[in-house]
Amino acid sequence: MKQSLMTTAGLQAPVAAQKPYAMTLHGDTRIDNYYWLNEAENPDVIAYLEAENAYLDAVMQPTQALQEELYQEMKGRMKEKDESVPYKDGHYYYYSRYEEGGEYPIYCRKKDHLAAEEEILLDGNAMAQGFDYFQVGGFEISDNEQIMAFSVDTVSRRNYTLRFKNLTTGMLYPDEIPNTEGGSYAWAADNTSIFYLQRDQQTLLASKVYRHVLGTPVSDDVLIYTEEDPQFYMGLGRMKSKKYIVSVSDHNGVSSEYRLLDATNPTGNFEVFYPRQHGLQYYIEHFQDKFFIRTNVHDAYNFQLMQVNEGRTQDLNHWEVCIPHRDDTYMEGIDVFQQHLVVTERSEGLLHIRIINQQNQQEHYINFGEPAYDASVGHNPDFATNILRFTYTSLTTPVSVFDYDMNTQTKTLRKEQEVLGVFDKNDYETARFFVTARDGAKVPVSIVYRKGFQQDGSQPLLQYAYGSYGYSIDPYFSAARLSLLNRGFAFAIAHIRGGQEMGRTWYENGKMLQKKNTFYDFIDVSQYLIAEKWTSADKLFASGGSAGGLLMGAVANMQPDLYKGILAAVPFVDVVTTMLDETIPLTTGEWEEWGNPKEEVYYHYMKSYSPYDNVVAQDYPNMLITTGFHDSQVQYWEPAKWVAKLRTSKTDNNLLLFHCDMATGHGGSSGRFKRFREIAREYAFMLDLV
Repeated sequence: MKQSLMTTAGLQAPVAAQKPYAMTLHGDTRIDNYYWLNEAENPDVIAYLEAENAYLDAVMQPTQALQEELYQEMKGRMKEKDESVPYKDGHYYYYSRYEEGGEYPIYCRKKDHLAAEEEILLDGNAMAQGFDYFQVGGFEISDNEQIMAFSVDTVSRRNYTLRFKNLTTGMLYPDEIPNTEGGSYAWAADNTSIFYLQRDQQTLLASKVYRHVLGTPVSDDVLIYTEEDPQFYMGLGRMKSKKYIVSVSDHNGVSSEYRLLDATNPTGNFEVFYPRQHGLQYYIEHFQDKFFIRTNVHDAYNFQLMQVNEGRTQDLNHWEVCIPHRDDTYMEGIDVFQQHLVVTERSEGLLHIRIINQQNQQEHYINFGEPAYDASVGHNPDFATNILRFTYTSLTTPVSVFDYDMNTQTKTLRKEQEVLGVFDKNDYETARFFVTARDGAKVPVSIVYRKGFQQDGSQPLLQYAYGSYGYSIDPYFSAARLSLLNRGFAFAIAHIRGGQEMGRTWYENGKMLQKKNTFYDFIDVSQYLIAEKWTSADKLFASGGSAGGLLMGAVANMQPDLYKGILAAVPFVDVVTTMLDETIPLTTGEWEEWGNPKEEVYYHYMKSYSPYDNVVAQDYPNMLITTGFHDSQVQYWEPAKWVAKLRTSKTDNNLLLFHCDMATGHGGSSGRFKRFREIAREYAFMLDLV
């Protein structure tokens, strides 16, 4: 008989010690038997995590051949020697490329034309040697194009060390600035002054803006601004027009505030664009002598586009409407060119790219030609061009990069992700439909499967969703997913509330005291998929990560009988305890998403769905739960405690497997191919169970 996971499930699972810890608030006492697992330096904690990893390896051992087969398939579809489409910035074309067998990108540029000699800026493979984890956090080139500021994280805690490289000599400057926010850097026009964000090491929030002068001691760096409100996230950069350096403080979904500095005056003062106001959000782009503003001012909940002249930004009476608010269309973003304005919009759950000629005000939309897809405006640093770079993908179309002539309305395919081996997009089919949720909301669903899939309830299906922070999950292609589709699975994305697929209200109705709509939507879609015989309860799997892992924990408690198995990656499951602990990274900035449990109404509502608090004695599906020890977003102890509690509470003999990667954080493995090992494990888990 074939050995499977279930035939080895009799192995002894680890059992964490119970050490009751009482927490009382609002007259309610919660007992946490596994609170001690947050002691990262405790040898007993490390021993428990390692025991869980060993148990997973032992239970999964019969699938090793399948995992290797899946890994080789996924890796075999990827073109190892590959190169991104170059983009022009200043006098140079910038791109990255991979060498055969290389895990990390090599960053390069060529001057004036693509036939020029290649300059290697950073070699990720060489830089990553000796590290279990390696990530370049972005780079910025000085105005004279001779100095590169770049950052590196080698722990996976998202603390990036800022370094500098002379691109003429190839030498690194001795300047080294630790604990910065990756990608949030801005050169001044003098080519020696650079601004950066420093992260608080307790909360891991970027809260301070500093100015560093190249060649001077880091200890002499000047503190420019401190964000005193821990509910605000910070960003920093140089505007596309290059005129301004901008610092932005954003209170998640509630308010925003920009500060601007003339890039030619690095020792000057940052000036507030418009002071923060609760409920007022705005996002700006500079153009000539004015600013375009994407904002929800005047109750424009789906956002509208306004403009204002320089020097008059702090008076709302001077803000003029360019594109008014629409009830059925959410304005997601803008990009400004010398002659054109590009507006990204969302309606009926799909993205649309709108082109407006700023000279004659004529406009049009790009035609994508498919009913379900994902499209986004790419990196377009060249202000004067008529060419728009955008990317396009669908559930059956590999990621494609296009250059679009905004004058002639013609698009040129610059690159389509090459899928090696046997792949024909016509072998797969997609469908898009709406499911009526229990309160009447229409939830979009996108689904893909290989031709020949039988809609008779006999075939397995993986249902995925996220549903938080207004983050929309659009239909996207995955070459790795082909390994699942080719083995009879269908893959469905439930575009549930908490995302922003259907506009701003779709998000508002899936957060705070409406958060349970997110879980109900997912469950209602599952029930629909079973009723319409896309699959059956003994072949339906659910998957989600981070806040989507919270979703997995909630549906596992609420409707465990619907699922054969659940995959939860870096899951946010101990909601009440985390939202009460302001010393934990990111807590305070999340109150406008989940609520502040120090207020009684939020405490009780949050407790009513928090996965960890609602584990009970009942049957649960087979579960595979993963995390990273260095996770800065969801601390490793949340899933660890959840697993420990599930082990002592659940009444079934189904699998409960937990893996804590001791070398990674929230994003998992950093290498190009290493991530396929993680996916292969997940797929083997599901395939063996069906």
